[in-house]
Amino acid sequence: MLENKVIVVSGVGPGLGRAVALRAARSGADVVLAARTESRLKEIAAEIEKTGRRALAVPTDITDETSAAALATAVSETFGRVDGLVNNAFAVPPLTDLVDVDLTDVRAGFETNVYAALRLTRLFAPALADSRGSVVMINSAVLRHSKRLFGAYKMSKAALLALAQSLATELGSQGIRVNTVAPGYIWADALREGFGHWAEQRGVTVQDIYDEIAATLDLGRLPEPDEIADVVLFLLSDMARAITGHCLDANAGEYHH
Repeated sequence: MLENKVIVVSGVGPGLGRAVALRAARSGADVVLAARTESRLKEIAAEIEKTGRRALAVPTDITDETSAAALATAVSETFGRVDGLVNNAFAVPPLTDLVDVDLTDVRAGFETNVYAALRLTRLFAPALADSRGSVVMINSAVLRHSKRLFGAYKMSKAALLALAQSLATELGSQGIRVNTVAPGYIWADALREGFGHWAEQRGVTVQDIYDEIAATLDLGRLPEPDEIADVVLFLLSDMARAITGHCLDANAGEYHH
């Protein structure tokens, strides 16, 4: 699907970021890995290289203009092109009611979830225009509900959706597509850890928590990182060449709209 393309992935961690990077490599792409933790980037880069594709690991603070610009320069010098950008980095503000949350924490959420995504897209837009490439924003099913304590997170993710839609309009004349993926629960290490805390608090098992939540999903199970990554790859690929400005829910039927 991505044969000989160059894909940049921000926020590469052990969950979805790693899955997107590896699935892209197995689909024929060379992959640029951007995150703050260099040791993790090197581990995932080694995994990519085992597939026969090239990997460039660039320790990056995407909330910093100089660091993000250095990423763009490194990609240009190494590959000379960019075909896809996945804005995967995210920050969850404290889960606190909006009437109580510290506005400093709200601003910090916007720095990573919104401003950094805009910063990277602007930096890579010229290269993406040359390749008529694609941008995918990783959003969240938090868009679809107004549960208590998630207000600050929803604010930033709603802004990210508005950003993606506006960029789709602005960049469409250059042949650049901009789309959004909105996953819900993703059965990866971070969620397992969270379920462990809930289980301990309630005196039940992690499996009990899993079964309780899975019962609310149409498919009766929680998606795994590779399943969400495949949705991202579809939107990056030429198979989605007529799709832009779209938000594709990937949550096993958690929400319908």
